[in-house]
Amino acid sequence: MTTATLPALIARQAEQQPDALAVTDGSTVLTYRELLDAADRLAAVLTARGVGPGSAVGLLCARSTRLVVAQLAVWRAGGHVLPLDPAYPRPRIAEMTADADARLVLGDKALLAEAGLPEERTLVLTEHGTDATDAAAEAAPDASEPTLPALVFFTSGSTGRPKGVLVPHGAIADLVTAPDAIAVRPRDRVLFHSAVTFDASTFELWAPLARGAAVAVSPADRPTAEELVRDVERFGVTTLLLTSALFHHLAARQSRVFGVLRTVAVGGEVLSPEHAGAVLRAFPWLELVNVYGPTEATTFTTLHWVTQADCAGPIPIGRPFGGARVLVLDDHSQPVAPGTIGELWIAGDRLAHGYLNRPELTADRFRDLPGTGRAYRSGDLVRQLPDGTLEFHGRTDDQVKLRGFRIEPGEVEHALLRMPEVAEAAVVVRRAGQADAALTACVVLAEGAGQAVETLRTRLADRLPAHLVPTAWTVLAALPLTGAGKVDRRSLAADDDGAARRPSGGGALTPIQQVVAEAWSRALERPITDPAADFLAEGGHSLLAMWVVDDLREDLGVELSLADFLDHPTVAGQADLLERALRADDGPGGPDSPDGPGRPEGSGGPALAVPTASGQLPGGTR
Repeated sequence: MTTATLPALIARQAEQQPDALAVTDGSTVLTYRELLDAADRLAAVLTARGVGPGSAVGLLCARSTRLVVAQLAVWRAGGHVLPLDPAYPRPRIAEMTADADARLVLGDKALLAEAGLPEERTLVLTEHGTDATDAAAEAAPDASEPTLPALVFFTSGSTGRPKGVLVPHGAIADLVTAPDAIAVRPRDRVLFHSAVTFDASTFELWAPLARGAAVAVSPADRPTAEELVRDVERFGVTTLLLTSALFHHLAARQSRVFGVLRTVAVGGEVLSPEHAGAVLRAFPWLELVNVYGPTEATTFTTLHWVTQADCAGPIPIGRPFGGARVLVLDDHSQPVAPGTIGELWIAGDRLAHGYLNRPELTADRFRDLPGTGRAYRSGDLVRQLPDGTLEFHGRTDDQVKLRGFRIEPGEVEHALLRMPEVAEAAVVVRRAGQADAALTACVVLAEGAGQAVETLRTRLADRLPAHLVPTAWTVLAALPLTGAGKVDRRSLAADDDGAARRPSGGGALTPIQQVVAEAWSRALERPITDPAADFLAEGGHSLLAMWVVDDLREDLGVELSLADFLDHPTVAGQADLLERALRADDGPGGPDSPDGPGRPEGSGGPALAVPTASGQLPGGTR
């Protein structure tokens, strides 16, 4: 493991190029000197509040320059950061801060109040530090060390309890400085658009800052595809990290974003050869990198630079880099024969310390292997090709990846079984790998419970993050079993006869409601005719919502934010928002005038011949 820490790497950049751009969110710009000075002032306040080595500090803040300052300040004080998502329900935030024993939570005033955290354990961030910051406070020396934890990421847990992964400074430093990693050069700009609770943010923030480049912060809470493209264009972004699902969406929609970028890294789920091939044909200069890695091995473990030749079959997940080592083992922890599928174990300097306050789970997943040392059992099945690259071949357990999120079905099942209306529950992914893949709850209701599906979904949303709340539901008389007496998850995942989707009722639609309903119908691939239909209840999710927002922008010439879309999830509600926007825009320069914006261009480069979710080509009949 490197002897460097992230604060030390950034301090070195501040010394070498103090006036170079470090981070901007469009309204605030910080040079390296300003970033370090602001972090040191806040670190002094944190030290006075008792933060030091071993202290967990929660961070509940919108994406902004102050979020970057706050992370760096916690590290300079010797503490580690517990990222918190403002979209998480109150009970989830309370559970995470309690598990991490967070001494303090930094954040935006409104978000801290909404989370209901005790005032004495919070500190409000402002554009100039905190409400308690003394601008003249003397900066304490950097208390970070390579072996100290830097971040604790909570991931879904199969026992019904999320687990916190403790990632040390040295592991992140190795990730972002490895010479065989994705190249980030001083003149580059990397877009920070992931949720801070998603370990992809580790690369987006600290790879550029450790290498003297700049971070461009996407200020939108949940950026639409068009907002993402605009951020790339206005900030001059050169490097972008995308989940596989979002990459497939942008490719299928012929996004002009690929014509602007030099490097696109894609990960989280299996990369589609069809979409990758189409992008590389249209933009042959683009560097497309397939990335793989669990949080327990610090964001990325392997990388593969994708070529057109790779797109003829499954795209490899690549080779290890930056001090990571891989082994392909059988059920007895012995190496498999060359070319044979086995379980991937990860060793080397980029492993996490383990799971926070979970020694039994840490001992199960992190083990000492003879001749190798400490290694992490990933649960992923892979095959090593003759040239050393790895192919992904699924899981050894029920864990799934959906739109970049790691989901343990057991956590959702535990939450369901706590409800008196539920007698049995199993959670699966249907149509895995497709744009309309759905996390599906298959439930057997208790006697006398009635049809309580909507109630169950609402109550789950009050306790679990949105990505853990099933978007499709099936009520069964009994769960199917295998010959061994276990729940037949394969049968449940394959059972897609429409029972999991509530049929849309009829109703008179206004002209704008008709436009909304047609956009929904294209995304959901079935007719929507009811103005009271609810997008989430119909099986929609955030990525499909992004498709609909793009369609409505093109169809009507006005933009609906993703946040507004999800806050007003009915056909009628969205039509009302759009009608008001159209009235506000009516007039000189509005969408109906000759000099109005008109329909945006779909692509800045050659057309991409990539099938959409319905199997049709973009630009054809939808």
